[in-house]
Amino acid sequence: MTAEAMERHPLRIALLTYKGNPFCGGQGVYVRHLSRELTRLGHHVEVIGAQPYPVLDEGVPLTELPSLDLYRSPDPFRTPKRSEFRGWIDALEFATMRTGGFPEPLTFSLRARRHLAARRGEFDVVHDNQTLGYGLLGGPERLGAPLVTTIHHPITVDRQLELDAAADWKGRASVRRWYGFTRMQKRVARRLPSVLTVSGSSRQEIVDHLGVRDDRVHVVHIGADTDLFSPDPAIPEVPGRIVTTSSADVPLKGLIHLIEALAKVRTENPAAHLVVVGKRAEDGPVAGAIERYGLQNAVEFVKGITDAELVDLVRGAQIACVPSLYEGFSLPAAEAMATGTPLLATTGGAIPEVAGPDGETCLAVPPGDAGALAAGLTRLLGDRELRARLGAAGRERVLARFTWARAAEGTAERYREAIARSAGTARVAGSTTGRSAAIRTDTPLGSAH
Repeated sequence: MTAEAMERHPLRIALLTYKGNPFCGGQGVYVRHLSRELTRLGHHVEVIGAQPYPVLDEGVPLTELPSLDLYRSPDPFRTPKRSEFRGWIDALEFATMRTGGFPEPLTFSLRARRHLAARRGEFDVVHDNQTLGYGLLGGPERLGAPLVTTIHHPITVDRQLELDAAADWKGRASVRRWYGFTRMQKRVARRLPSVLTVSGSSRQEIVDHLGVRDDRVHVVHIGADTDLFSPDPAIPEVPGRIVTTSSADVPLKGLIHLIEALAKVRTENPAAHLVVVGKRAEDGPVAGAIERYGLQNAVEFVKGITDAELVDLVRGAQIACVPSLYEGFSLPAAEAMATGTPLLATTGGAIPEVAGPDGETCLAVPPGDAGALAAGLTRLLGDRELRARLGAAGRERVLARFTWARAAEGTAERYREAIARSAGTARVAGSTTGRSAAIRTDTPLGSAH
């Protein structure tokens, strides 16, 4: 196929995701929106995933590649019935969980390799969404098609932040066991031919932390669904409402600093209250801070809401806040900006790439600084004109830079580059093999000396 024909040819894409929950973390969101927009471009996308399975839009098929689902709610760390074990991969998954490790990236990669090998020739490209498991090594010979991998950010960053937050040596030992899979991900990442990432900040960290060659890492910004996340003047603004998306028990998200900031703000503005889109804090530092500051009636957690409910929640807020210590991109920031809700965000990781300049498209504060968060919240709550200006400028920034349509176009370009590179490598290998065979055939016995 000529290069011109390849440019017109719709691609057959296998999009892998070992975890696709659309309501917790960014992986499910990424898979859903990217697969939809690639399909709109005319490509044929098949998502291959494990539990929790992703929610996909019409026209995007899902092939279920089930794990033992050891972390499912409401029975995490469960012991499966004997009848649930289907082979050695399941046994490995259970044994790793029982010894305190997280097995899913490895075991999903092994199941994916077996599945793809049985379907050789059905896909033009395999796109891995940050599994980074040993099973995905071996190139097109093993997987049946060239591999492109998205690394949103190195999980080693999460690991270090949780080690820093651990209370004692037992806690640190538990964190090290859980994140044992990051050693595998480092080794795999260094051998990948094509890595996509979502920001310049993540790109540099992939090079520095994982040791991936910088010429193999390419930035393709992701974005917000700007049709869904859009302003709606009919939604009334709720006085004092601050909204954030966060998992209470993940130190990286910085929720405890926002709780401390809220306590300071309420001394001057008693109407200020926080709605957290995420899992409720039952115990731990965040739950302790809520109780310590008497904020039980000023902090609400919501989980499992629909997209429409989430959008209206953000539209009705006076402030959207991203208090994270680090983000590889920050979809919540882009989505809040797309609704026209003014954003207060830290400068952790790639957040400034998304949120833009302080005072122009957002208010920016240092990560981990509750006092700075409190000052920003107080300023925005007291200045309607500033909220309106930042909200409008934020939406314009997202429309210009961060949409899923643009993400799909950039990703498809990288697919075609990977396919062309793989074809070129195969031609070179075939030519070399042919020349070697000719030399062996034409060389008389004994003349090698």
